[in-house]
Amino acid sequence: MKNNSSSNFKILLVDDDEITNYITTTKLKNQGFENIEAVIDGQLALDYLKDNTPSLIILDVNMPVMDGFEFLEELSIKSIYQDIPIAMLTSSGRLADKEKAAKYKNVIAYLEKPLSYENIQNILLTMNKSLT
Repeated sequence: MKNNSSSNFKILLVDDDEITNYITTTKLKNQGFENIEAVIDGQLALDYLKDNTPSLIILDVNMPVMDGFEFLEELSIKSIYQDIPIAMLTSSGRLADKEKAAKYKNVIAYLEKPLSYENIQNILLTMNKSLT
């Protein structure tokens, strides 16, 4: 896993909750990840993607302006950034949301907040499996 934590591995957090962003960023940094950016809604994430290509997007569901599903739909409709793995990190444990997220090919995980160290390792394992 350590090879994923190089400075080339970029993570984009998309969540409107500053406390969640702080906790998630802290946990990721404790795992050796250094290149982490956070934005507060899906529209800002789309703007970020115009000039940056993260290795992983960690995406909330419920946000103002453009929520997580609207963001995913925008990527799908435009067929853009489909190769970037996305981990949904949300307070929504609704089965309907989990099923909806599973319909998007680049969603590799649906996790309930807060992000745990075990979740981080599972995301990395899933990403490594998809590369082989």
